[in-house]
Amino acid sequence: MVDVFTEIIINRPVEDVSDYAANPDHAPSWYVNIHSVQWHTPKPMKVGSQIAFKAKFLGRELAYIYEIKEYIPGEKLMMKTVNGPFPMETIYTWEAIDRDRTRMSLRNKGVPSGFSKILTPFLSPSMKRANQKDLLKLKYLLEKC
Repeated sequence: MVDVFTEIIINRPVEDVSDYAANPDHAPSWYVNIHSVQWHTPKPMKVGSQIAFKAKFLGRELAYIYEIKEYIPGEKLMMKTVNGPFPMETIYTWEAIDRDRTRMSLRNKGVPSGFSKILTPFLSPSMKRANQKDLLKLKYLLEKC
């Protein structure tokens, strides 16, 4: 089992952070490894929406489709892979610390299968480093506005 949790404080209102981070079209701008996003269902995003992502991780090209399982704007987004290298659940949460600061968490959990199973000992530390870079990039993008 892989279960990676990271969080960061972003000096922006919770609405700004959650609106930006929850929009799949913005993923390539703040996720270091995501190269493209393609909607498989009509916009706007809602429970049941499916979005395809292409990424590179640990030297491998990955293609996977996430389905939105829960979405509470400004509070939580939970999505699960319906197709991809291994079953994964990604959860974002947002919490207003005060009017201008937000705590955002990013959690990835899943059970590697196939080729990914061989990489299990390396997945958690690699994902943790990648998620920390992603959240730092998101913080930079949102705070420079």
